[in-house]
Amino acid sequence: MSHIAHVGTGVPEDGTGTSGNSPESADRPPHRSGVPVGFLISLGVSVGCTIGLFTSVSDIASGLWTIGLMLALMFMGAPIAVSLMLASALGIYYVSGSMALTNVLSTTAFSASSSWSMTVLPLFIFMGLLLTQAGITQKLYRATELWFGWLPGGFGIGTTAAGAGLASVSGSTIGMTYALGRAGIPEMLRAGYDRRVAVGTVITAGLPGQLIPPSILLVVYAGIASVPVGPQLIAGVLPGVAIAVMYAAAFFLIGVFLPKMVGRNKARPGVASWSERFRALAGIWGFPLIMIVLFGGMFSGIFTPSEAGAAAAGMALVLAIVYTWRDRPLAQVTSAAMNAVRATAAVFFILIGAHMLTRLLAVTGLAESVAGFITDLGLGRVAFLCLLIVLYVFMGMFFDTLAMVLLTVPVLMPTFAAVGVDPLWFGVFVVLLGEIGMATPPVGVLSYVVYNLCKRREVNIGTRISLNDVFVSLIWFLPLAIVFLLLLILWPDLALWLPSISNA
Repeated sequence: MSHIAHVGTGVPEDGTGTSGNSPESADRPPHRSGVPVGFLISLGVSVGCTIGLFTSVSDIASGLWTIGLMLALMFMGAPIAVSLMLASALGIYYVSGSMALTNVLSTTAFSASSSWSMTVLPLFIFMGLLLTQAGITQKLYRATELWFGWLPGGFGIGTTAAGAGLASVSGSTIGMTYALGRAGIPEMLRAGYDRRVAVGTVITAGLPGQLIPPSILLVVYAGIASVPVGPQLIAGVLPGVAIAVMYAAAFFLIGVFLPKMVGRNKARPGVASWSERFRALAGIWGFPLIMIVLFGGMFSGIFTPSEAGAAAAGMALVLAIVYTWRDRPLAQVTSAAMNAVRATAAVFFILIGAHMLTRLLAVTGLAESVAGFITDLGLGRVAFLCLLIVLYVFMGMFFDTLAMVLLTVPVLMPTFAAVGVDPLWFGVFVVLLGEIGMATPPVGVLSYVVYNLCKRREVNIGTRISLNDVFVSLIWFLPLAIVFLLLLILWPDLALWLPSISNA
C-alpha cells in the first residue's frame, strides 16, 4: 500500500491510494504484477459491467453491476478512490438521473471530509511519519531485541513486540512487514532460527498493531460506520495487546519445547548487559511517552481524540527535532509534513469515494436487500460472523484491509441490529480479520511481499527460503489468530470492556 518512505501513510506517493500493496515495485506479488492478460480480462469485465449497468431493469441489478464495475476497476490497478467514485457516479446517474448525481458530487466532498472526528487522521499520519524520520522505529526493534533476546524464543518475542509497536504508528502493515523483515529475518537466521519460524514471525508480527492506537484503519472505520472515534480506538487496545501476548507466549513455548526451531541448540551470543539494555531503552523513551499521552488522555477523558492526536503529534515533532538535530532537522520535519499532507489528501479522497458508495447503496436499495437476505437466512450472531471470516479471508487474497473495509462495511451495517452485532466491536473484528486475510495462503499479499524480500542475499544470508516455506510458516502461526477471532466472537467484552469504563 505504501512505499517505505511513506510507511506512516498507508497510501502511495502519488496520493491516490491503489488496491496494490507492495512497498516497492520489485516486491510486488506475482498476482498483482499487472500482466497484460490480467489487465485485458479486467478491462473486458469492466466493459461488460458497464453495459450491464446501463441495460439493467431494476435498481438492485444496477447496484450489483456497479459493484462489479468497481471491483473490475480495482483489479485493473485503478486507484481505490477512483474506482469507488467512478463506479458509484455511473450507478447514481443511471438510477436517479443527472440532478441526483450533481447533488452528490456537490455535497459529498464536504460532508465526507468536514467531520470533526476525522481531524485526528492528519495528526496520526504526521506523528507516524515524524517517528519514522527520526529513526525511532529502528531503535524500537533494537531495544526489543536486547530486552527479550535472552529468553527461549526471544527474537520471536522481540520481533512481535516491535511489530506491534511499529504497525500501530505506521498505518501500513505491508510497509511495517517489509521494514521489519529486512531487519529481523537475517538476525533470526544468524541466531539459528528455523527459516520458517523466522518468516512466520515477521508476517504475523504486524497483526495486533493495527488495533493499537493510533490506528488509522480504526479511525477510517469509525468514519464509515458513524461510531465515535475515541471509543473505537480504545476498543482495539485490549485485543491488540492480547494477541501480541498470545504470539509472544507461543514463541516462548516453542523455545522451551522445540529449542532447535529457535536456535537453542547453537551457542548463544553473549547476553546483553543491563547498561546496553537501558541505553537502548533511553533511545526510545519518547515512544512509550507518546503512547501514554495518546491512550491515557483519551481513556481518562482529559483529551478528545483530536486533542490527543495533536498532543502526540506535538511530542513527535519535538522528538524528531531532538533525534535529527545534527542531520538537518528542519528538512526532516518539512519532508514529514509534506508527505503527511499528501497522505491526508489521499485518505480523504478515499473516504469521499466510500461516501459515494454509501449513497449508491441507498438509492439502489442494495444494502437493504442484503440485510433482508441475511435476516431471512435466520443466522445467529456466531454463524453470521463465522461466515464473514470465510468471506474476508477470501477477499484478503485480492485486496488490502482498507479496501475490504470500504467495500463491505456500508453493505453490512444494516444487518448488525438484526444479528446482534455491536458496531464498535465489529470495527475491531473487521480490521483484525482483514489483516489475517492479507497473510492467508495461497495468495495473501503479505506472503509474497516477504517471499520476494527473502530472495535478497542480505536478508536470507545464504539460506534458501522458498514460497513453500512461507506458506508452511503461515499454516503454523495463523491458526492462533483464528482462535483469537473465535474468542473475540464468544467474549465480545474483550473489545467492549475498556470503552465501557472509559470517559472517552
